[in-house]
Amino acid sequence: MKVIKFGGSSLADANQIKKVCDIILADPNRRLVVVSAPGKRFSKDTKVTDMLIALADAALAEKDYTEELNAVVGRYESIAKDLGLGNEIIDEIREDITSRVTSSKNNPGKFVDLLKAAGEDNSAKLVAAYLISIGVDAEYVNPRTAGLILSDEFGNAQVLSKSYNKLARLAKNRKVMIFPGFFGYSETGEVVTFSRGGSDVTGAILAAAVNADIYENFTDVDSVYAANPKIVKNPMPIPMFSYEEMRELSYAGFSVLHEEALAPVYHKGITVNIKNTNNPSAPGTLILPSLALTEEHQKYPVVGIAAAKGFITLHVQKYMMNREIGFGRRLLQIIEEEGISYEHTPSGIDSISIIISEKAYDDDKFDRIIKTIYSQLSVDDVQLEFDQAIVMVVGSGMNRSVGTLAKATQALANANINVNMINQGSSEVSIMFGIDSEDADASVLALYNAFFDQD
Repeated sequence: MKVIKFGGSSLADANQIKKVCDIILADPNRRLVVVSAPGKRFSKDTKVTDMLIALADAALAEKDYTEELNAVVGRYESIAKDLGLGNEIIDEIREDITSRVTSSKNNPGKFVDLLKAAGEDNSAKLVAAYLISIGVDAEYVNPRTAGLILSDEFGNAQVLSKSYNKLARLAKNRKVMIFPGFFGYSETGEVVTFSRGGSDVTGAILAAAVNADIYENFTDVDSVYAANPKIVKNPMPIPMFSYEEMRELSYAGFSVLHEEALAPVYHKGITVNIKNTNNPSAPGTLILPSLALTEEHQKYPVVGIAAAKGFITLHVQKYMMNREIGFGRRLLQIIEEEGISYEHTPSGIDSISIIISEKAYDDDKFDRIIKTIYSQLSVDDVQLEFDQAIVMVVGSGMNRSVGTLAKATQALANANINVNMINQGSSEVSIMFGIDSEDADASVLALYNAFFDQD
């Protein structure tokens, strides 16, 4: 059995949906299909998810949202008509979205999640309706009925372990099942979504639940590349990555796959295949357990380079910090008590830096954090740096290659890029550089040229 997921660009219009259905029907093992909300039809178009967020914002602001509502329904109506579907499915979609936008707004997070989820939910209904119209034994699957239970965290939910046994029952269903991505239900029955791009996570959860032979993730590129094609011209395609390598790259800005998507399939050792909806015959990129990688792949010290902006750095300095037992634990506990997670913690003998996503920043919270650090830890200095970026040099072969770090730092120096910090774990799968955000793209280009010999 294969679990197959299609991104928003694959569902942007009727022609794309027909391609999707051809791909599904080309392999009888593709029975469990995860779909995203319709994406952009052209570069300046708006994704349906963004249209739904605009609708939610207008409703929460108590503005007239008629235009926003009609725009969303109109996108689905256009697709439905081009697929040759009748008014019944269009009326169903309009009624669904209208009922969501007129629901209670007492909890804004809950309200926004309810509306955002309409993108994937109605996309799945539309694809299922089209397959049925052409004679396929297909059905729309409601995540609540199927048993996808998530934590009660609006906009950033996590799957609960009890979901897997419930979802495993889908393996016995012989129909083509169209399952909406991105959202599930809390234990109290509320709609909750993953973070943006979470349809990848839905697909991985289902693949793990049904013990799929492979998880095929269809997007709009033939392969995963060694660097962002918007920064590097014609970057090298990579035929395979390990889970660890892909996770590091996704975290640092590779937009091909959600950074949390590999966790469910990692524990089951399920192969992931990134493929192109517009060129399904291309082999794509495989994501495999490290032991399954070929010797050819493993001999390359670096397989990918990525950069992500949007970080702040909290620098803490205290003389003789290294002799103070429990200092790091107490420092992180102060941050934890404000409900903030950290990304990296590079340290020196008398200093430690904590890298935090800018999304977590709040003036009041960080004022409290800094005051508490001074009062409880008696430190010498605390500084915040904004507009930071992280650059990841990734490759499982680095632990068998001498001079990778030297080569990377020399490349950055030659490009006149200042390195604020460096962090490398003992596994040596990646090297993280902290730099100013304005240098992010230039650093990717410099590192790519150094490791892949491109002008």
